[in-house]
This record gives sequence, structure tokens and C-alpha cells, in this order.
Amino acid sequence: MAEETSTLAERPERPLPPVRDWPAGELNATEFEPVLAELMREGPLTRIRLPYGEGWAWLATRYDDVKMITNDPRFSRREASVRQVTRLAPHFAPRPGALAWADQPDHNRLRNAVSAAYTVSAVKRLRPRAQEMLDALVDGLVADGPPADLVERVLEPFPINVVCEVMGVPAVERQKLHDWTREIISTAGGAEASEEAKKGLFGWIGEAVRERRDSESDGDSEDVLSLLGGAVRRGELGLEEAISVAGPLQIGGEAVTNNSGQMFYLLLTRPELLQRFRDDPASRPAGIEELLRHIPHRAAVGLPRIATQDVDIHGTRVSAGDAVYVSYLAANRDPDVFPDPDRIDFDRDAGAHVSFGNGPHFCTGAVFSRMQIELLIDTLLKRLPGLRLAVPADQVPFRQRTMIRGPVALPVTW
Repeated sequence: MAEETSTLAERPERPLPPVRDWPAGELNATEFEPVLAELMREGPLTRIRLPYGEGWAWLATRYDDVKMITNDPRFSRREASVRQVTRLAPHFAPRPGALAWADQPDHNRLRNAVSAAYTVSAVKRLRPRAQEMLDALVDGLVADGPPADLVERVLEPFPINVVCEVMGVPAVERQKLHDWTREIISTAGGAEASEEAKKGLFGWIGEAVRERRDSESDGDSEDVLSLLGGAVRRGELGLEEAISVAGPLQIGGEAVTNNSGQMFYLLLTRPELLQRFRDDPASRPAGIEELLRHIPHRAAVGLPRIATQDVDIHGTRVSAGDAVYVSYLAANRDPDVFPDPDRIDFDRDAGAHVSFGNGPHFCTGAVFSRMQIELLIDTLLKRLPGLRLAVPADQVPFRQRTMIRGPVALPVTW
């Protein structure tokens, strides 16, 4: 990689590639986004313009480039937070102190405030409680009998309950927070609806953090809101920083619903995959990693970075001040890393996938996401041995005009 980012004077500049418009079009089920597939074929670096914001941005699609850019301090998230970069979301108003927009050393300072809630030992402690919550949902599903919507009955309420346990959200408040987070990740309601949902969510979080800041009884609690309240009380974080850290962690719970929905759709529409999981439980951990690699978990691209100095990538000058996106979806389909990348292969070593990101901004809740997906697959395959779709595959509705992709409903029988 060092050779690919060598001194600019050593290489002649290549002409700039054309700017490709990337509209927010409808996508079928779990199909790989056609525009992204075209951009991958056009080169390691292309230029894109998304529906909102201003100007154009570079897009890196190759695995090694994605890893390099997301680990390189010359590409700044903080700088992107103060500019109207071309983007997918209609509303753009990053909160001060937001973890997602922080560079080092602030990023580590903010993340360390909640790190105790996301350790492997914390996952082990929560796993029995998570299994208990999941069993209760499946008990109700079995008692009511088929057919049923797997999203409504299990795949939506289970991750909501888990993330709320981690965050420290009381049970009576969970549906309200879920309504807000679902609106925030949608692009269908427009900027006004998204802004109202953010006001509601961040306002609620602010009150919760203030209560815990002022309470001496939370000293031993390891839920996120209590950890943040303690950090504010000790002067390690400002109140607004704490609120900005907590919000995206709460919103992140929506990803498990949509990711697991895509996984079950694939298992239920490809009988050989489901049968492999049933016949060979030992294959499930590797199979889950392969499904995580394969599913298109989001639309378009995530958050941009700004180059803080000129950088040469494959003979192309990325100038200081240029906006740069990476595509983790494209990196997960790089044939140099994952041969025959469009095929789902449970015998593949897919552990190098970047579905949870890379570098300092690697997903904080990755360990909890894996735990929930493992429990969902193990429990549902055990409790519902005849699980299958209740409608033809092409009648399963998928979310459109949303940043996180997944089925709206998954009608099943057993």
C-alpha cells in the first residue's frame, strides 16, 4: 500500500474521472446496488454525486484502499462535519461531540466513556438475559401459531430490547425511542420529519443523562446512560458530548433488525443454506460471518471524510479539501480478497469482512450484534424446525428510501 500512496511528484496526474450521479432508487430485496457495481468496474477511485448536499466526492471501492483510508489520519471525519458534502440523507446537522464525526484524540476520549458497556465480558453477562427476552418472544409466537410476521414478532422487538438493556432505557420508554430511531434512518419522511425525530430522541437522552449525572446511586451501573452520566459528573465529558455519544448507539439497534431480516430472507429463499445450518450447527459461526459479508446492509455510502493534505492513490491525486467516501459493501465484494464474491459460501473464511467498519470508527456494538444474530439463528431454527416463508419470495416487502436496508415484514409459517 505504501507504493500506492507515494510522493505525488513521482507520478503524472491522471485525468479526473467523470462525476456519476447516484440517485436514491428502489432496490429489490437483497440485490447488490447496480450503481455501486458499475462504479466498482469503473476503477479503484471514482467520483460521485448523491441526492443531497453540495458538490461531488471521491469513492473508494477496493478493499485495500478502504482499509487504508479509514485508518489514515489524513482523512478527517471532523472536517466533514462542518461542510455540506454531497450525501444520501436529506437532513444534515451533526451534533457537537458526536462520536461518528470525531478524530483522534477526541474519538478515543469519547469512546472510552462507554467502553465498559461493550466489552466481551459485558456481552457474556448480558447473553442469558438476552436469551430470556428472545425465548419470551418466541413463546408468544409459538402460542399464537402460524402464519406470523417474523419481523414484527421477533426480529424487531428483540434488538430493541437488547439495545435498551445496554443503554439503560426503561421498558415503558422503549417503543417511543424505537419510533424516533426508525424515522431518523428513513429518507422517505424528509428533513423535517428526521429533525423532529432527532429532537425527540436527543431531548429524551439529555434528560436521562442529567438524571444519572445527578444521582449517586449509579456509580456501579454499567449501562451506557449511567456511564455517561458518571463521566459528565467527573468532568470527563460535557453534557452535550454525552448526548451526542448516546444517540447513535441507540439508533444502531435498528441495524440488527434489518441485518437479521436480510439473513433470514436469504436462508428461507435458499434451501441449501438453511439446510446446512440445520444439519451442521458447527458451520453457523463461519456462516454468519459470510452472511454479514454478503448482505447489502445499507444503501449507497455512509459518512464522508475530508482529505487534509494531498494524497496519491493509484496515480490519482486526492487534493487537500476533497471529500472522500469509502464503500464497505464494495470492499466486501472485492474479488482479490473474496474470490467469487457474489456467491454465498459458508466454507469461506469471511472473517476479514468490513461490515462493522474499520479503523478507529469500527462499530462500537459489533460484539452485541454478533451475539444477537447467533441467538436468533440458534433459537429460531431449534424452536421452529419447519420455518419457511408463507408467501412467494417476490412478495416479501423490503424497505425503500432508507439508509439501512432490510425487509419491512417477513411472513412465515412452520
